[in-house]
Amino acid sequence: MSGPILITVAAVLAVAGVIAAVFVVRTRRVVATPTERAVHAALHTASQAARALREGLGPDSACAAAPHLRALTGVEGVVVFDGDGGLLVRDPPDDRIWGPEVVAACERAAQESIAGQRRVLSGRQPAVVAQPLLAGDTGVIGVLVVVTTRVPGPGLMGAVGEVARYASSQIELAELDASRARLDRAEVLALRAQISPHFIYNALNTIASFVRTDPDRARELVLDFADFTRYSFRAAGQYTTLAEELRNIDRYLRLERARFGASLKIKLQVAPEVLNVVVPFLALQPLVENAVRHGLAGRGGGSIDIVARDEGSDCAITVEDDGVGMDPELLRSGPADALADAGSGNQSAHVGLTNVDHRLRAAFGDDYGLVVETALGAGTKVVMRVPKFRSGVRASGGASA
Repeated sequence: MSGPILITVAAVLAVAGVIAAVFVVRTRRVVATPTERAVHAALHTASQAARALREGLGPDSACAAAPHLRALTGVEGVVVFDGDGGLLVRDPPDDRIWGPEVVAACERAAQESIAGQRRVLSGRQPAVVAQPLLAGDTGVIGVLVVVTTRVPGPGLMGAVGEVARYASSQIELAELDASRARLDRAEVLALRAQISPHFIYNALNTIASFVRTDPDRARELVLDFADFTRYSFRAAGQYTTLAEELRNIDRYLRLERARFGASLKIKLQVAPEVLNVVVPFLALQPLVENAVRHGLAGRGGGSIDIVARDEGSDCAITVEDDGVGMDPELLRSGPADALADAGSGNQSAHVGLTNVDHRLRAAFGDDYGLVVETALGAGTKVVMRVPKFRSGVRASGGASA
């Protein structure tokens, strides 16, 4: 019976690859046939292995995944090596089958398998099969070695190959998740680097101007500046709430109003039900800073409207100024390209907008990029739309400054 079950396991692994959590049978009908029981057991075991391997290939994840990989292949022992041939785990951990000869055979087979080919050491008891774990352009990222008292026939070889491919795909997904996290961190760092040094310089100059004439106002502005920088450079995740973003924007605008005085008019209109909507960290800062710095500063002042509306399943956030605007011809190639080229040679005119557009699309899909409406001399309107709820996207802790 072991042969047919192994073939069934190999067949269902492709289905198991899309299961992110433990497989739960939601049915009132009793799983009765041997095939159904085998499929259910294989899916459940594969999802357990996937949970561990989605953390990447390391000692802890290999230790957690090894019992499930051994169950999927139906062998007596499993050894997992890293891409350099270093031992990660032996399962089972006791020494029932791990005699010196078996350990040496596993290590020799693994070293030979690092070249990218399966290695079989048979004609002995127990037999050893080493299958490389391959990941796209990376090549060999590890080796799965199985130890069995059976003759390694086609059924066993097929199961080992399928289990190795399944494990490799989960490790690749883990690396993809890690790459995305690194990219998100890099983009946030880029936004932080793009916070206008002119703003910092002007804010400090403005505070200095109030030190003698209005010490209480200077003290308030110092606190606003400290809270603004603390939030902007916080060591938190890639998402926050709209309420936290607006709170930080308010600090920024208090500093700018101290500089421009009554010539800078701000209108804020926010639907209370969208305050807890999750947005990318520092998503609003580039929009508002560009409206002030490039839309209004050259004119000595103007108006900025910030509106957040509840639109069913989405939240629409608009930042509109009555400043100098931009050439609408730049929008013909799409918002992302236009934002990258905005300013007719002055790329700093729309600092960070391309970054925000990319982060919105990466997090929520292409339906959620920035939309820009503008004309020369007629101001600029930027609309950011985000879903009110999205699975897997949540605000990180430590948002409050």
